[in-house]
Amino acid sequence: MTPLRPRRAGTPASAGARAPWGWAALGALIGLVGVLTTGAPARWLAAGLTQASGGMVELSEPEGSLWSGSARLLLTGGAGSHDRAALPGRVRWRIAPALTGLTARVDTDCCTPEGALALGLSPRWGGARLVLGDGRSLWPADLLSGLGTPWNTLGLEGELALATRALRVDWVAGRMQLTGQAELTVRQLASLLSTLRPLGSYQLQVTGDEAVRLGLSTLEGGLRVSGSGQWVGQRLRFNGEAQAAPGLEAQLANLLNLLGRRAGDRVLISLG
Repeated sequence: MTPLRPRRAGTPASAGARAPWGWAALGALIGLVGVLTTGAPARWLAAGLTQASGGMVELSEPEGSLWSGSARLLLTGGAGSHDRAALPGRVRWRIAPALTGLTARVDTDCCTPEGALALGLSPRWGGARLVLGDGRSLWPADLLSGLGTPWNTLGLEGELALATRALRVDWVAGRMQLTGQAELTVRQLASLLSTLRPLGSYQLQVTGDEAVRLGLSTLEGGLRVSGSGQWVGQRLRFNGEAQAAPGLEAQLANLLNLLGRRAGDRVLISLG
């Protein structure tokens, strides 16, 4: 009979020694990921937003972290453009993970009188979904001049009041689909291209369902515009008209000529 070989005394000890080192390495890796995530600086968010917007939206002078920070918001004409305009004051954000993705609250010094705006971002198969909480915000129209042509030529002034209701934006396979309602009220609008100040006040309504529909109307003022449109695929198709109130034709002539094609005392506006 072959005698049983005794177990080497060092075998259990070496196996036991390897296990704690493996768990320690895994714990260190998890800890490193946690530190990098929770301690991510605000400039990471600024860099990501600049890249995602093609350089048209920037967060300058970022402070804090990716999850809780502030910065100055700038709109620009994109790469190579010298046009830029800054929102007064600073923009502050708080981002938190959720079961479905991320939630965020965005507040500003100038433009959110009813409190922070709520947003939710969640991944979807082949895309993502952005949900905007019902809210109202006020924005200066001259901020648009930072986007370059044609906004820098128009030189708009006034107040943009944005209200959203059940608004949701889905990106699927590179296509955007909007659901819900948004209402943009432009108050006391003025332009460098007209001596008439203000031109008037206007309202743009956007409704999304199977298709995105737009409706433009004049609330008051010497420049009267109206029209409707629809977002078809990735293109906007809009048809409308503009005309001067009686007695204001000379003051609005230059601006009307830029808006579209003359048809008597009216100007026909066509996009798409």
